[in-house]
Amino acid sequence: MSKDIQLYQVSENDLEKCLKCSICNAYCPVSGVTLKFPGPKWAGPDGERHRLKDETCFDEKTMKMCLNCKRCEIVCPQGVKVGDIIQSARIKYSLQGIGIREFMLANTDLVGTLATHSFGLANHVVNMGLTKWMLHKMVGIHQGRTFPAYASHTFEAWYRREAAKGQQSFDRKVAYFHGCYVNYNFPELGKHLVRVLNAMGYGVSLIKGEQCCGLPAIANGMSEKARANGRHNIAAMERALRDAECIVTTSSSCTFTMRSEYESLLRLDNSSVAESINLATKFIYQQLKSGAAQLRFKPDFKLRVAYHSACHMERLGWTIYSIELLKMIPGLELVKLESRCCGIGGTYGFKKENYDVSQSIGAPLFKQIGEVDPDVVVTDCETCKWQIEMSTPYRVMNPISIINDAILD
Repeated sequence: MSKDIQLYQVSENDLEKCLKCSICNAYCPVSGVTLKFPGPKWAGPDGERHRLKDETCFDEKTMKMCLNCKRCEIVCPQGVKVGDIIQSARIKYSLQGIGIREFMLANTDLVGTLATHSFGLANHVVNMGLTKWMLHKMVGIHQGRTFPAYASHTFEAWYRREAAKGQQSFDRKVAYFHGCYVNYNFPELGKHLVRVLNAMGYGVSLIKGEQCCGLPAIANGMSEKARANGRHNIAAMERALRDAECIVTTSSSCTFTMRSEYESLLRLDNSSVAESINLATKFIYQQLKSGAAQLRFKPDFKLRVAYHSACHMERLGWTIYSIELLKMIPGLELVKLESRCCGIGGTYGFKKENYDVSQSIGAPLFKQIGEVDPDVVVTDCETCKWQIEMSTPYRVMNPISIINDAILD
C-alpha cells in the first residue's frame, strides 16, 4: 500500500484561521529589506484564496522571494501554516523549468560525490575568479557567494574504516542521519558526534543508503525528486530503528524537513519515524539531564561563544536544548544572540537575484556578532555557518563540536 498521503484540503494549513493581523509580515525577513515582496500574508493565505478560484493568480517571481524560513509560522497567533501555504503553492502551480543552476543546487549527493573525488581540485576551481564570473553570468549563482569546501574523503568512508567495528560493543545504540554536509563537506562533525556519544555509552550506527533529506530539491522546484528521496529515507530509517533507540541528526534543517515537511509539503506518511528523529543536542541534553548518561569535562576549558538560533531550529521549538546543553559545560561563557534570520535560506542566498536581499537580511546579525566579539559563533545549521563565516571574520561551530572539544579523553 502506498504511504503517500492524499492531497490535503487547504483547511489543513489552517487558511481559514488567518486574522489578517499582518504579524507575519512584520516578522518576515524578506519584507523587512525589500518592497518587492509583499509579505507572507499576501503570498500565503490572501493569495491562496485567489489561487483557489483562479490558478493564474499565482505569481512565480514574487513567490520565489520567500526563503521558507518559517518565521511567519513561529509568530502567527492562530497557528496558520503560512510558509507551508506558500511552498505548497510553488509545488502545485510553478511552471518554471529546471535549469542547470537548480540541478546543481538540488543534487547534493551527485555534486558532493564528484567533488570529494576530485582530490581538492573542485575547491580550487570553484573559487577562482573566472569560475565565479562564469557561474554568475551563465548559471545564475552570484559571484560574491563563497562555496563551502569539500572534504578529501566522505564521512561514510571514515566510519567504515575507523569506527564501525568499535560500535558493536555498546549495549545502547542510536542511528545517525549525517546528511550531505557532514558526508561531503565536514566529516569532522560526524567524527565529533561519534566520540561524544561513545563517551556517553552509546554506539552509533549509520542509516544504510541514506540520501539527501530533500530540502534542496524542494527549494529548487524538484519536488518529485524530493518525494523519491523522502520515501527512500523513511524506509531506511524504519530499518535502522529495528536496532537503535532513536535517530540522531546534526542539522536543524534536515531534521525539520524529515519530521515536518515530508508530511506537510511532500505528502508522505512519515509517522513511523518522525517522533524518533532527534537533533543530537536534544538527545544528549535529555540523557544528561535525566542521569541516563554522563560526560566528563576538562576542568581548564575556557571559551566565549555566541549562539545563533537558526530559523528551522526555532520552528522546531528546540533552541532551548542546545542552549541548556552548552550551559552544562564548565568554563564556557554563553551569549545568546538576538533572534534573527542570517539570510541564506539554504540555497536561496546562492542565487544571483537573491544575493543582495540575503546579505541585507543578515546584516543586523553580522553587526551584532561583531559587537559581541566571541571566540566562536555556535549554531545548529550548516548553511547559517556558511553565511556567517563568509560575512564576518568569526569561526562558526556546531554545539556538538564544542562538546567534543570540552570533554576529557
